[in-house]
Amino acid sequence: MRFKVALLKGDGIGPEIVDSAVAVLKKVADKFGHEFVFTPYLIGGCAIDEMGVPLPPETIEGCLESDSILLGSVGGPKWDDQPGDNRPEKALLGIREALGLFTNLRPAKLYPALREASPLKDDVIGSGFDIMIVRELTGGIYFGDRGYREGKYGKEAYDTEAYSVTEIERIGRVAFETAMKRRKRLCSIDKANVLESSRLWRKTMHELALKYPNVKYTDMIVDNAAMQLIRDPQQFDVIVTSNMFGDILSDEASQLTGSIGMLASASLGASKRGMFEPIHGSAPDIAGKNQANPIAAILSGAMMLRYSAGLSEEADAIEAAVEKALAKGCRTADIRGSSRETPLTCTQMTQAILEVL
Repeated sequence: MRFKVALLKGDGIGPEIVDSAVAVLKKVADKFGHEFVFTPYLIGGCAIDEMGVPLPPETIEGCLESDSILLGSVGGPKWDDQPGDNRPEKALLGIREALGLFTNLRPAKLYPALREASPLKDDVIGSGFDIMIVRELTGGIYFGDRGYREGKYGKEAYDTEAYSVTEIERIGRVAFETAMKRRKRLCSIDKANVLESSRLWRKTMHELALKYPNVKYTDMIVDNAAMQLIRDPQQFDVIVTSNMFGDILSDEASQLTGSIGMLASASLGASKRGMFEPIHGSAPDIAGKNQANPIAAILSGAMMLRYSAGLSEEADAIEAAVEKALAKGCRTADIRGSSRETPLTCTQMTQAILEVL
């Protein structure tokens, strides 16, 4: 199989972790007889430095001509003085919109070898947890009307949360279909006790639930959900929620697994083309020091093979290699726990995974 991948390495630790993911993908290609073609494009702060904008037209065109996209990270204090519409992070919203990526899948799984790294007590962890968070990606407050105006107390800023039935239905279908392939449990998280947009969200999800009688469906207010993730994460299978709530809750869930450096994500639309990225940021404090954890980027590559290329066996091989490397005691600094051993570098962890493959 020939598969074209656009590489958006971005800023900070982005280039390091993307290079690690590419090394693993090349190993998989050799092992299973595929040809993966990688083409780099600029995004984020590095694009501002070279092109003056965080998302050059060439990057959008290159992504549209590719079968899928692998993203590192964007942003950093170097570009804090940029105006709001030209900040590196603006590129993420732009590329999602340009590619029609309205679904974000964020798995939060606790590996047995990392129980000690989780901040949760053993009796809460129990037999472990495996949660899939389905986040709406191109609507809500991040894409609503915004600006400045004169208000009751003078100048004020505003951001608008808005959702249509169409937007809710399409993310809802993804969530129900995802639940059907897992343990058939779906929890929809909203703020229906306060927000009108959440009331429409809940009403629409209830109507959609009637079409999936085999899925056990529940609602939960976001305040309670934030507490329940810590109190009893095992109760969750698939979670579906809005853009902002999903952004916050998925980061919370990532910490329960031991480190945000472990969590991959997939951004998908109506076609098989998707964008795959670790959920952590650019970590400018360790950029270029070979200290980053490459696992989230490597697992993002596995998700790309599974969801965009339809190569489930190859994705399984990567995920199994990561789990085996962790079981052997391989640790980067962020998941070292109480170990006194010297943590592995980004390069060394990548090599450990390659050796298992």
